[in-house]
Amino acid sequence: MPCTTLLVGKKASYDGSTLVARNEDSGAGEFTPKKFIVVHPSEQPEVYKSVLSHVEIPLPKNPMRYTCMPDALNDKGIWGAAGVNELNVSMTATETITSNERVLAADPLVEYIPAQGKKGDEVYVPEVVGGIGEEDIVTLVLPYIKSAREGVLRLGEILEKYGTYEMNGIAFQDVDEIWWLETIGGHHWIAKRVKDDEYVVMPNQQGIDNFDLKDAFGKQKEHLCSSDLVEFIEKNHLNLNQDSKKFNPRYVFGSHSDADHVYNTPRAWIIGRYFNPTSYRWDGPKADYRPDSDNIPWSFVPEHKITVEDIKYVLSHHYQGTPYDPYGKHGDSSLRGSFRPIGINRNNFLACVQIRPYAPEEIRSIEWIAYGSNTFNAFVPFYVNIDETPVYTANTDKTVTTDNFYWANRIIGALADAHYSATSSAIERYQNAVQTKGHQ
Repeated sequence: MPCTTLLVGKKASYDGSTLVARNEDSGAGEFTPKKFIVVHPSEQPEVYKSVLSHVEIPLPKNPMRYTCMPDALNDKGIWGAAGVNELNVSMTATETITSNERVLAADPLVEYIPAQGKKGDEVYVPEVVGGIGEEDIVTLVLPYIKSAREGVLRLGEILEKYGTYEMNGIAFQDVDEIWWLETIGGHHWIAKRVKDDEYVVMPNQQGIDNFDLKDAFGKQKEHLCSSDLVEFIEKNHLNLNQDSKKFNPRYVFGSHSDADHVYNTPRAWIIGRYFNPTSYRWDGPKADYRPDSDNIPWSFVPEHKITVEDIKYVLSHHYQGTPYDPYGKHGDSSLRGSFRPIGINRNNFLACVQIRPYAPEEIRSIEWIAYGSNTFNAFVPFYVNIDETPVYTANTDKTVTTDNFYWANRIIGALADAHYSATSSAIERYQNAVQTKGHQ
Protein backbone atom coordinates (compact mmCIF):
# COMPACT_ATOMS: atom_id res chain seq x y z
CA MET A 1 0.00 0.00 0.00
CA PRO A 2 1.14 3.61 -0.61
CA CYS A 3 1.58 4.42 3.09
CA THR A 4 3.69 6.47 5.53
CA THR A 5 5.26 4.95 8.66
CA LEU A 6 6.70 6.61 11.78
CA LEU A 7 8.73 4.75 14.43
CA VAL A 8 9.59 6.38 17.78
CA GLY A 9 12.05 4.83 20.25
CA LYS A 10 11.20 4.76 23.95
CA LYS A 11 13.68 7.51 24.90
CA ALA A 12 12.40 9.72 22.09
CA SER A 13 8.76 9.49 23.22
CA TYR A 14 7.11 11.69 25.83
CA ASP A 15 6.36 8.91 28.33
CA GLY A 16 8.92 6.18 27.67
CA SER A 17 6.59 4.19 25.42
CA THR A 18 7.61 2.69 22.15
CA LEU A 19 5.40 4.25 19.45
CA VAL A 20 4.77 2.79 15.99
CA ALA A 21 2.31 4.40 13.58
CA ARG A 22 1.35 3.91 9.95
CA ASN A 23 -1.12 5.32 7.49
CA GLU A 24 -2.66 2.81 5.12
CA ASP A 25 -3.63 4.47 1.85
CA SER A 26 -5.55 3.12 -1.12
CA GLY A 27 -4.33 3.49 -4.67
CA ALA A 28 -5.46 6.47 -6.73
CA GLY A 29 -9.19 6.65 -7.37
CA GLU A 30 -10.37 4.12 -4.78
CA PHE A 31 -11.19 3.57 -1.11
CA THR A 32 -10.64 0.40 0.93
CA PRO A 33 -13.15 0.03 3.77
CA LYS A 34 -11.47 -1.17 6.99
CA LYS A 35 -12.59 -2.54 10.34
CA PHE A 36 -11.02 -3.00 13.79
CA ILE A 37 -11.50 -6.50 15.21
CA VAL A 38 -10.15 -9.14 17.60
CA VAL A 39 -9.07 -12.50 16.19
CA HIS A 40 -9.34 -15.39 18.65
CA PRO A 41 -7.17 -18.54 18.49
CA SER A 42 -10.14 -20.61 17.32
CA GLU A 43 -10.54 -18.29 14.32
CA GLN A 44 -6.93 -18.65 13.17
CA PRO A 45 -6.50 -21.20 10.33
CA GLU A 46 -4.26 -24.24 10.67
CA VAL A 47 -3.20 -23.91 7.03
CA TYR A 48 -3.21 -20.43 5.54
CA LYS A 49 -4.03 -19.90 1.85
CA SER A 50 -3.47 -16.56 0.16
CA VAL A 51 -6.29 -15.22 -2.00
CA LEU A 52 -3.95 -13.33 -4.34
CA SER A 53 -0.96 -15.66 -4.69
CA HIS A 54 -2.57 -19.03 -3.80
CA VAL A 55 0.41 -19.95 -1.59
CA GLU A 56 -0.45 -22.36 1.23
CA ILE A 57 1.49 -22.22 4.50
CA PRO A 58 1.01 -24.52 7.51
CA LEU A 59 0.78 -22.50 10.72
CA PRO A 60 2.08 -23.31 14.22
CA LYS A 61 -0.26 -24.64 16.86
CA ASN A 62 -1.43 -22.52 19.80
CA PRO A 63 -1.82 -19.07 18.19
CA MET A 64 -2.48 -16.10 20.46
CA ARG A 65 -5.36 -13.68 20.43
CA TYR A 66 -4.63 -10.44 18.55
CA THR A 67 -6.22 -7.30 17.18
CA CYS A 68 -6.01 -6.31 13.54
CA MET A 69 -7.50 -3.95 10.97
CA PRO A 70 -8.46 -6.11 7.98
CA ASP A 71 -10.23 -5.12 4.80
CA ALA A 72 -13.96 -5.09 5.46
CA LEU A 73 -14.91 -6.71 2.15
CA ASN A 74 -12.33 -9.55 2.09
CA ASP A 75 -12.57 -9.95 -1.69
CA LYS A 76 -8.78 -9.65 -2.00
CA GLY A 77 -7.81 -11.40 1.22
CA ILE A 78 -7.40 -10.40 4.86
CA TRP A 79 -4.89 -7.50 4.83
CA GLY A 80 -4.62 -7.48 8.65
CA ALA A 81 -2.58 -4.26 8.52
CA ALA A 82 -1.80 -3.52 12.19
CA GLY A 83 -2.43 -5.00 15.60
CA VAL A 84 -1.24 -6.20 19.00
CA ASN A 85 -1.20 -9.72 20.41
CA GLU A 86 -1.99 -10.82 23.96
CA LEU A 87 1.69 -10.51 25.01
CA ASN A 88 1.82 -6.81 24.06
CA VAL A 89 3.81 -7.44 20.89
CA SER A 90 2.74 -5.40 17.90
CA MET A 91 3.40 -5.17 14.19
CA THR A 92 2.30 -3.05 11.25
CA ALA A 93 2.41 -4.42 7.73
CA THR A 94 3.19 -3.12 5.32
CA GLU A 95 4.91 -0.06 3.93
CA THR A 96 5.32 -0.70 0.22
CA ILE A 97 8.90 0.20 -0.68
CA THR A 98 11.04 0.43 -3.80
CA SER A 99 14.06 -1.36 -5.21
CA ASN A 100 16.09 -1.30 -8.42
CA GLU A 101 16.44 -3.35 -11.56
CA ARG A 102 19.70 -5.03 -10.54
CA VAL A 103 18.23 -6.46 -7.35
CA LEU A 104 15.00 -7.58 -8.99
CA ALA A 105 16.92 -9.29 -11.77
CA ALA A 106 19.20 -11.09 -9.31
CA ASP A 107 16.35 -12.26 -7.06
CA PRO A 108 13.06 -11.93 -8.96
CA LEU A 109 9.79 -11.41 -7.13
CA VAL A 110 7.76 -14.61 -6.69
CA GLU A 111 4.67 -13.73 -8.70
CA TYR A 112 1.53 -15.78 -9.17
CA ILE A 113 0.97 -17.01 -12.73
CA PRO A 114 -2.58 -18.25 -13.50
CA ALA A 115 -3.16 -21.59 -15.18
CA GLN A 116 -3.32 -21.58 -18.97
CA GLY A 117 -6.12 -23.51 -20.66
CA LYS A 118 -8.31 -26.18 -19.08
CA LYS A 119 -7.13 -29.07 -16.95
CA GLY A 120 -6.92 -32.20 -19.11
CA ASP A 121 -6.28 -30.30 -22.34
CA GLU A 122 -3.06 -31.03 -24.19
CA VAL A 123 -1.97 -27.41 -23.95
CA TYR A 124 -2.91 -27.00 -20.27
CA VAL A 125 -0.28 -25.29 -18.13
CA PRO A 126 -0.91 -25.42 -14.35
CA GLU A 127 -0.76 -22.30 -12.21
CA VAL A 128 2.47 -21.16 -10.59
CA VAL A 129 1.90 -20.28 -6.95
CA GLY A 130 3.28 -16.91 -5.82
CA GLY A 131 4.93 -15.81 -2.60
CA ILE A 132 3.52 -13.85 0.33
CA GLY A 133 2.50 -10.20 0.35
CA GLU A 134 0.85 -7.50 2.40
CA GLU A 135 -2.40 -9.45 2.29
CA ASP A 136 -0.88 -12.24 4.37
CA ILE A 137 1.85 -11.00 6.70
CA VAL A 138 0.01 -10.04 9.90
CA THR A 139 -1.97 -13.30 9.89
CA LEU A 140 1.19 -15.35 9.36
CA VAL A 141 3.28 -13.67 12.05
CA LEU A 142 1.51 -11.70 14.80
CA PRO A 143 -0.30 -14.58 16.61
CA TYR A 144 2.97 -16.49 17.08
CA ILE A 145 5.59 -14.03 18.34
CA LYS A 146 6.69 -13.13 21.88
CA SER A 147 8.94 -10.16 21.06
CA ALA A 148 9.71 -7.73 18.27
CA ARG A 149 12.92 -9.60 17.47
CA GLU A 150 10.98 -12.88 17.19
CA GLY A 151 8.73 -11.17 14.67
CA VAL A 152 11.71 -10.30 12.48
CA LEU A 153 13.05 -13.85 12.64
CA ARG A 154 9.71 -15.50 11.91
CA LEU A 155 8.96 -13.28 8.92
CA GLY A 156 12.53 -13.65 7.67
CA GLU A 157 12.22 -17.43 7.74
CA ILE A 158 8.95 -17.29 5.79
CA LEU A 159 10.44 -14.91 3.21
CA GLU A 160 13.44 -17.16 2.61
CA LYS A 161 11.24 -20.24 2.22
CA TYR A 162 8.23 -18.94 0.28
CA GLY A 163 9.41 -15.64 -1.19
CA THR A 164 7.38 -12.50 -1.79
CA TYR A 165 5.75 -10.92 -4.84
CA GLU A 166 6.29 -7.31 -3.71
CA MET A 167 8.73 -5.04 -1.89
CA ASN A 168 7.66 -4.26 1.67
CA GLY A 169 8.77 -2.71 4.95
CA ILE A 170 7.39 -4.08 8.23
CA ALA A 171 7.68 -2.78 11.81
CA PHE A 172 7.75 -4.94 14.94
CA GLN A 173 7.35 -3.51 18.42
CA ASP A 174 7.37 -4.55 22.06
CA VAL A 175 7.74 -2.55 25.27
CA ASP A 176 11.53 -2.31 24.88
CA GLU A 177 12.35 -2.43 21.17
CA ILE A 178 11.27 -1.49 17.66
CA TRP A 179 12.65 -3.37 14.66
CA TRP A 180 12.23 -2.45 11.00
CA LEU A 181 12.47 -5.12 8.29
CA GLU A 182 12.86 -4.43 4.57
CA THR A 183 12.41 -7.11 1.93
CA ILE A 184 14.99 -7.32 -0.86
CA GLY A 185 13.97 -8.94 -4.10
CA GLY A 186 12.01 -12.16 -3.86
CA HIS A 187 13.70 -13.92 -0.92
CA HIS A 188 16.16 -11.61 0.87
CA TRP A 189 15.74 -9.14 3.72
CA ILE A 190 17.48 -6.87 6.20
CA ALA A 191 16.28 -5.62 9.59
CA LYS A 192 17.56 -2.92 11.93
CA ARG A 193 16.70 -2.03 15.51
CA VAL A 194 15.54 1.56 15.97
CA LYS A 195 17.75 3.34 18.50
CA ASP A 196 15.90 4.22 21.68
CA ASP A 197 16.50 7.97 21.37
CA GLU A 198 15.62 8.26 17.68
CA TYR A 199 12.64 8.33 15.34
CA VAL A 200 12.35 6.94 11.82
CA VAL A 201 10.29 8.14 8.85
CA MET A 202 9.42 5.67 6.08
CA PRO A 203 7.68 7.01 2.94
CA ASN A 204 7.29 4.15 0.39
CA GLN A 205 11.00 3.91 -0.33
CA GLN A 206 13.84 1.61 0.73
CA GLY A 207 15.03 3.49 3.77
CA ILE A 208 17.80 1.97 5.92
CA ASP A 209 20.96 3.97 5.17
CA ASN A 210 23.55 2.33 7.45
CA PHE A 211 23.78 -1.40 8.10
CA ASP A 212 26.40 -3.30 10.10
CA LEU A 213 26.95 -6.61 8.32
CA LYS A 214 29.48 -7.67 10.96
CA ASP A 215 26.83 -7.34 13.66
CA ALA A 216 24.20 -9.07 11.48
CA PHE A 217 26.47 -12.11 11.09
CA GLY A 218 27.87 -11.86 14.61
CA LYS A 219 26.23 -10.74 17.85
CA GLN A 220 23.03 -9.58 16.07
CA LYS A 221 22.44 -6.85 18.65
CA GLU A 222 20.95 -4.29 16.27
CA HIS A 223 21.07 -5.88 12.80
CA LEU A 224 19.59 -9.04 11.27
CA CYS A 225 19.45 -10.27 7.68
CA SER A 226 18.90 -13.23 5.37
CA SER A 227 21.50 -15.96 5.75
CA ASP A 228 23.20 -15.56 2.34
CA LEU A 229 23.05 -11.77 2.00
CA VAL A 230 26.80 -11.20 1.63
CA GLU A 231 27.14 -13.88 -1.06
CA PHE A 232 24.06 -12.49 -2.84
CA ILE A 233 25.57 -8.99 -2.94
CA GLU A 234 29.00 -10.14 -4.08
CA LYS A 235 27.78 -12.60 -6.70
CA ASN A 236 25.57 -10.00 -8.36
CA HIS A 237 27.94 -6.99 -8.03
CA LEU A 238 25.33 -5.00 -6.11
CA ASN A 239 27.55 -3.02 -3.73
CA LEU A 240 27.91 0.56 -5.00
CA ASN A 241 29.40 1.95 -1.77
CA GLN A 242 32.72 3.75 -2.26
CA ASP A 243 33.58 3.54 1.45
CA SER A 244 34.41 -0.06 2.30
CA LYS A 245 33.94 0.68 6.02
CA LYS A 246 30.32 1.81 5.68
CA PHE A 247 27.53 -0.21 4.09
CA ASN A 248 24.61 1.93 2.89
CA PRO A 249 21.74 -0.33 1.74
CA ARG A 250 20.15 2.53 -0.19
CA TYR A 251 22.99 2.41 -2.72
CA VAL A 252 22.73 -1.35 -2.99
CA PHE A 253 19.02 -2.14 -2.83
CA GLY A 254 17.21 1.20 -3.18
CA SER A 255 15.87 3.51 -5.87
CA HIS A 256 16.62 7.13 -6.73
CA SER A 257 14.02 7.90 -9.38
CA ASP A 258 12.29 11.09 -10.46
CA ALA A 259 9.06 9.60 -9.07
CA ASP A 260 10.72 9.22 -5.65
CA HIS A 261 11.41 12.96 -5.60
CA VAL A 262 7.72 13.77 -6.04
CA TYR A 263 6.11 10.91 -4.17
CA ASN A 264 8.48 9.75 -1.42
CA THR A 265 11.36 11.98 -0.34
CA PRO A 266 9.15 15.06 0.25
CA ARG A 267 7.30 13.20 3.02
CA ALA A 268 10.55 12.38 4.84
CA TRP A 269 11.58 16.02 4.36
CA ILE A 270 8.45 17.55 5.88
CA ILE A 271 8.51 15.28 8.96
CA GLY A 272 12.22 15.88 9.54
CA ARG A 273 11.58 19.59 9.17
CA TYR A 274 8.87 19.37 11.85
CA PHE A 275 10.79 17.40 14.49
CA ASN A 276 14.25 18.90 13.81
CA PRO A 277 13.60 22.45 12.62
CA THR A 278 16.91 23.90 13.83
CA SER A 279 19.18 20.86 13.50
CA TYR A 280 19.45 21.30 9.74
CA ARG A 281 18.57 23.80 7.02
CA TRP A 282 15.45 22.56 5.27
CA ASP A 283 14.65 25.50 2.99
CA GLY A 284 16.40 27.78 0.55
CA PRO A 285 19.33 27.39 -1.86
CA LYS A 286 21.75 26.38 0.94
CA ALA A 287 19.45 23.76 2.47
CA ASP A 288 21.03 20.62 3.91
CA TYR A 289 17.99 18.65 2.76
CA ARG A 290 15.37 19.54 0.18
CA PRO A 291 12.11 17.76 -0.74
CA ASP A 292 13.94 15.93 -3.54
CA SER A 293 17.03 14.92 -1.54
CA ASP A 294 17.98 11.25 -1.73
CA ASN A 295 20.18 11.44 1.38
CA ILE A 296 17.67 12.43 4.07
CA PRO A 297 18.71 10.27 7.05
CA TRP A 298 16.69 7.20 7.95
CA SER A 299 16.65 8.20 11.62
CA PHE A 300 17.02 11.37 13.70
CA VAL A 301 17.26 12.35 17.35
CA PRO A 302 14.28 14.72 17.70
CA GLU A 303 14.68 18.17 19.21
CA HIS A 304 11.85 17.44 21.66
CA LYS A 305 10.07 14.36 22.99
CA ILE A 306 7.43 13.07 20.58
CA THR A 307 3.78 12.76 21.62
CA VAL A 308 0.82 10.88 20.18
CA GLU A 309 -0.55 14.24 19.05
CA ASP A 310 2.71 14.98 17.20
CA ILE A 311 2.35 11.67 15.38
CA LYS A 312 -1.24 12.45 14.41
CA TYR A 313 -0.19 15.88 13.16
CA VAL A 314 2.71 14.79 10.97
CA LEU A 315 0.86 11.78 9.57
CA SER A 316 -1.92 14.17 8.56
CA HIS A 317 0.48 16.66 6.98
CA HIS A 318 -0.31 18.29 3.64
CA TYR A 319 2.70 20.66 3.59
CA GLN A 320 0.87 23.39 5.48
CA GLY A 321 3.22 26.28 6.15
CA THR A 322 5.07 25.68 2.87
CA PRO A 323 4.38 26.76 -0.72
CA TYR A 324 3.42 23.14 -1.55
CA ASP A 325 0.15 22.96 0.44
CA PRO A 326 -2.64 21.88 -1.98
CA TYR A 327 -5.15 23.72 0.24
CA GLY A 328 -3.01 26.89 0.25
CA LYS A 329 -4.41 30.29 -0.67
CA HIS A 330 -1.24 32.38 -0.82
CA GLY A 331 2.05 32.35 -2.71
CA ASP A 332 2.86 30.79 -6.07
CA SER A 333 -0.15 28.71 -7.09
CA SER A 334 2.01 26.64 -9.47
CA LEU A 335 3.80 25.09 -6.46
CA ARG A 336 0.65 23.89 -4.70
CA GLY A 337 0.28 20.16 -4.92
CA SER A 338 3.83 19.69 -6.22
CA PHE A 339 4.41 16.75 -3.86
CA ARG A 340 2.39 13.81 -2.59
CA PRO A 341 0.89 14.80 0.79
CA ILE A 342 0.89 12.50 3.82
CA GLY A 343 -2.66 13.39 4.80
CA ILE A 344 -4.58 12.58 1.64
CA ASN A 345 -8.17 11.84 0.69
CA ARG A 346 -7.38 8.16 0.12
CA ASN A 347 -6.02 7.45 3.61
CA ASN A 348 -7.87 4.32 4.78
CA PHE A 349 -6.82 4.50 8.41
CA LEU A 350 -4.06 5.60 10.77
CA ALA A 351 -3.09 3.30 13.64
CA CYS A 352 -0.55 4.15 16.35
CA VAL A 353 0.39 1.53 18.94
CA GLN A 354 1.64 2.89 22.26
CA ILE A 355 3.22 0.28 24.57
CA ARG A 356 3.61 1.84 28.02
CA PRO A 357 6.31 0.44 30.36
CA TYR A 358 4.70 1.96 33.46
CA ALA A 359 1.27 0.36 32.96
CA PRO A 360 0.15 -3.10 34.14
CA GLU A 361 0.53 -5.73 31.43
CA GLU A 362 -3.22 -6.15 30.96
CA ILE A 363 -3.60 -2.49 29.94
CA ARG A 364 -0.05 -1.81 28.75
CA SER A 365 -0.85 -1.39 25.05
CA ILE A 366 -3.11 1.23 23.53
CA GLU A 367 -4.02 1.35 19.86
CA TRP A 368 -4.93 4.83 18.64
CA ILE A 369 -7.11 4.61 15.53
CA ALA A 370 -8.42 7.09 12.98
CA TYR A 371 -10.40 6.15 9.86
CA GLY A 372 -10.51 7.96 6.54
CA SER A 373 -8.63 11.09 5.48
CA ASN A 374 -6.21 12.07 8.24
CA THR A 375 -6.60 15.77 7.53
CA PHE A 376 -10.18 15.56 8.79
CA ASN A 377 -10.30 12.65 11.26
CA ALA A 378 -9.40 12.26 14.95
CA PHE A 379 -7.42 9.73 17.01
CA VAL A 380 -9.46 7.46 19.30
CA PRO A 381 -7.63 5.16 21.80
CA PHE A 382 -8.56 1.53 22.46
CA TYR A 383 -7.25 -1.03 24.90
CA VAL A 384 -6.28 -4.20 23.05
CA ASN A 385 -6.41 -6.89 25.76
CA ILE A 386 -10.09 -7.43 24.93
CA ASP A 387 -12.42 -10.09 23.55
CA GLU A 388 -14.19 -7.85 21.06
CA THR A 389 -14.04 -4.31 19.72
CA PRO A 390 -16.95 -1.84 19.73
CA VAL A 391 -19.51 -2.63 17.04
CA TYR A 392 -19.17 0.90 15.65
CA THR A 393 -15.54 0.19 14.71
CA ALA A 394 -16.05 -3.41 13.56
CA ASN A 395 -19.25 -3.43 11.49
CA THR A 396 -17.87 -1.82 8.33
CA ASP A 397 -19.22 -3.14 5.03
CA LYS A 398 -19.66 -1.72 1.53
CA THR A 399 -22.71 0.37 2.47
CA VAL A 400 -22.01 4.05 3.04
CA THR A 401 -23.66 4.87 6.36
CA THR A 402 -23.14 6.85 9.55
CA ASP A 403 -23.81 3.65 11.51
CA ASN A 404 -20.10 2.80 11.57
CA PHE A 405 -16.99 4.80 12.33
CA TYR A 406 -15.23 4.14 9.01
CA TRP A 407 -17.94 5.52 6.72
CA ALA A 408 -18.86 8.34 9.11
CA ASN A 409 -15.29 9.60 8.77
CA ARG A 410 -15.34 9.14 5.00
CA ILE A 411 -18.45 11.32 4.81
CA ILE A 412 -16.85 14.03 6.95
CA GLY A 413 -13.74 13.94 4.77
CA ALA A 414 -15.71 14.17 1.53
CA LEU A 415 -17.62 17.21 2.76
CA ALA A 416 -14.63 18.98 4.30
CA ASP A 417 -12.13 18.34 1.50
CA ALA A 418 -14.15 20.36 -0.98
CA HIS A 419 -14.61 23.23 1.51
CA TYR A 420 -11.31 23.23 3.38
CA SER A 421 -11.19 26.90 4.39
CA ALA A 422 -14.80 26.94 5.55
CA THR A 423 -14.52 23.76 7.63
CA SER A 424 -10.94 23.69 8.94
CA SER A 425 -11.69 25.48 12.23
CA ALA A 426 -14.59 23.16 13.05
CA ILE A 427 -12.50 20.11 12.16
CA GLU A 428 -9.65 21.29 14.41
CA ARG A 429 -12.03 21.80 17.35
CA TYR A 430 -13.44 18.30 16.80
CA GLN A 431 -9.97 16.75 16.67
CA ASN A 432 -8.83 18.53 19.83
CA ALA A 433 -11.98 17.55 21.73
CA VAL A 434 -11.79 13.86 20.78
CA GLN A 435 -8.07 13.54 21.47
CA THR A 436 -8.38 15.36 24.81
CA LYS A 437 -11.03 12.83 25.87
CA GLY A 438 -8.66 10.07 24.75
CA HIS A 439 -6.16 11.02 27.46
CA GLN A 440 -8.71 11.26 30.27
